[in-house]
Amino acid sequence: MTSVLLADDQAMIRAGLRKILEAESDLVVLGEAGDGADAVDLARELRPEVVLMDIRMPALDGIEATRRIVAAQPSVRVLMLTTFGLDTYVFDSLRAGASGFMLKDAPPEELVAAVRVIAAGDALLAPAVTRSVVEEFVRRPASPSRPPAALDELTPREREVLDLLARGLSNPEICKRLVISDATAKTHVARILQKLGLRDRVQVVIYAYENGVVTPGG
Repeated sequence: MTSVLLADDQAMIRAGLRKILEAESDLVVLGEAGDGADAVDLARELRPEVVLMDIRMPALDGIEATRRIVAAQPSVRVLMLTTFGLDTYVFDSLRAGASGFMLKDAPPEELVAAVRVIAAGDALLAPAVTRSVVEEFVRRPASPSRPPAALDELTPREREVLDLLARGLSNPEICKRLVISDATAKTHVARILQKLGLRDRVQVVIYAYENGVVTPGG
């Protein structure tokens, strides 16, 4: 059973989300928060596996709430929900520690699938989101620095996989590109996360661009 906390300042939205999630036998809603501050407090108290987090909320916005929740409870996964398009909110949300990002008008089945993906420890990083993150780096001035020493621990093949991950490729796409099995791809991804001290594919993308492993348009 996957436990979920809902955080949105609109009661009607929360009610709709609860109805969608609790129609599934493997999902349970532990509580609801009407603003970011409440979300932080309830996450600490209820310890959900997944938080569905609205971005724009009073008292404390969803991005800062996400930052505080993830800092205090790294095991909690946050899925950002918004009515706004894929813009700078995406980068800020993911940088704060969110594991995924989707629009509120997504079909119910996509929302349910997203919660399951996030709960399973993966990241919901669609190509559109990856492009948005890349575009944000294009807008920001480069800050050259020495690459982290941890990159030297990666094998040549792991560096190849890291490059493809950073460009938003899925495991099946990586398998096809490198002509490797799904099990091998999963092993490479797991080792990359472990060696670089990263939690999921979202952090891989941010890490890679921030440290010059790949460059926008490169």
